[in-house]
Amino acid sequence: MAVMKFGGTSVGTASAMRQAIAIIAGKRKTGVPLVVLSACSGITNKLIQIADAAGAGRLDEALQKADEVRKFHLALTGELVVSKALQQELAGKIDAYVTRLELLAKGIEIVGELTERSKDTFCSFGELLSTTVFAAAMAEQGVCCEWLDVRQVMITDDRFGFARPVEHLCQAKTDAIIRPRLQSGVIVVTQGYIGSTEAGKTTTLGRGGSDLSAALIGAWLHEDSIEIWTDVDGVMTCDPRLVPEARSIRVMTFSEAAELAYLGAKVLHPDTIAPAVKKNIPVYVLNSLHPESRGTLITDDPELLSGMSYGGLVKSIAVKKGQAIVNIRSNRMFGRHGFMSELFDVFERFAISVEMISTSEVSVSLTVEDALLSEPFIQEARTLGEVEIEHKVATVSIVGDNLRMSRGVAGRIFGSLRQVNLRMISQGASEINVGVVVEEKDVLAAVSALHHEFFPEDQCSGIFEKPAGS
Repeated sequence: MAVMKFGGTSVGTASAMRQAIAIIAGKRKTGVPLVVLSACSGITNKLIQIADAAGAGRLDEALQKADEVRKFHLALTGELVVSKALQQELAGKIDAYVTRLELLAKGIEIVGELTERSKDTFCSFGELLSTTVFAAAMAEQGVCCEWLDVRQVMITDDRFGFARPVEHLCQAKTDAIIRPRLQSGVIVVTQGYIGSTEAGKTTTLGRGGSDLSAALIGAWLHEDSIEIWTDVDGVMTCDPRLVPEARSIRVMTFSEAAELAYLGAKVLHPDTIAPAVKKNIPVYVLNSLHPESRGTLITDDPELLSGMSYGGLVKSIAVKKGQAIVNIRSNRMFGRHGFMSELFDVFERFAISVEMISTSEVSVSLTVEDALLSEPFIQEARTLGEVEIEHKVATVSIVGDNLRMSRGVAGRIFGSLRQVNLRMISQGASEINVGVVVEEKDVLAAVSALHHEFFPEDQCSGIFEKPAGS
């Protein structure tokens, strides 16, 4: 059967929750799915604001926002649930969660220190609240289900803020707790994003970790498929907010999807693909607002990929804004070894991840997240050579498995970008992407030009199709 994950916008309102419940009920006709939910849209951000306010000593602000979380979920319950008795029961559960949230805020304000461990606890309330309301509404509509605290199963290390599962413990817990419930015909409704250490301390898997939760549990159950339900028609040829003519991609390989995730595509969490690849479980990216649309299938299964070949080179164009170029020039690079090791040691010490790199005999250029750059890092980098920082740039990446064996693709890419100032060029080490760096003000022009080149209006067949409602 399937693991079905619903994102924040797919459970962010009463009408969205009703739609999700209808989708799950329809799936119930062919099996018993496991349901993984995110927090309602906007709630995790508000919980982080509460944590930050408490840590900064602004208790009144923290408590006001906590009350907003309470009122949001009470209003959601009032609109979604019919039974007055069930409304009262849910109101008690919501109040209990938010009261604990308020106590946590008061404790942080008294101590005067917000740690990553405390922040994980703050963030956990979003998923606990959304799943509590959702499971009760499902049951009221006659869908046999059971709410489960995923922290009983998702046992992680203690890297708070970016925890990773202890696989053998999670597998054992999944077999002992989740599998029997599903086998008895009960739909399990549980949380994404959060977990717990062996000592029982709440952790999170990082922002967007609900996708990862669903993929991990799907792999441990070895389910037939993993369904990621969001508010777009699967993976798109590019961000439709940049190019309204963007198309939905019917099918793509795991390597293409993983590359897009790391390069800035926001449909999937970057780590989601790994568990699915390990067990060769197909991943479907679907639209909860238009469940009739076919979405995107991500797989390496030759049978599922058969008949889906196409004559184009590119599957999608990804953009990552908020980047900076770090240019380092040093004569120490010329004809000597060890320089790059020293350079990357500096990046490691400051926990800065390099996105793209280009080198010559005496210089190296790297792209990093602009917000991570600091004066101490720059001063340390200057011990190795001259340092120049270019802010407000973006990476634009062209992705497709066919790139690795295609002639002339670079010419088409750079020909279409002839009116755009390219600050940096990189051929991806995976051989399925070509990346360029442009100023943020040129992103729209660059993406539009590339999309027009590789996805002309007359190519809307085969694996590409217009999204539902267009």
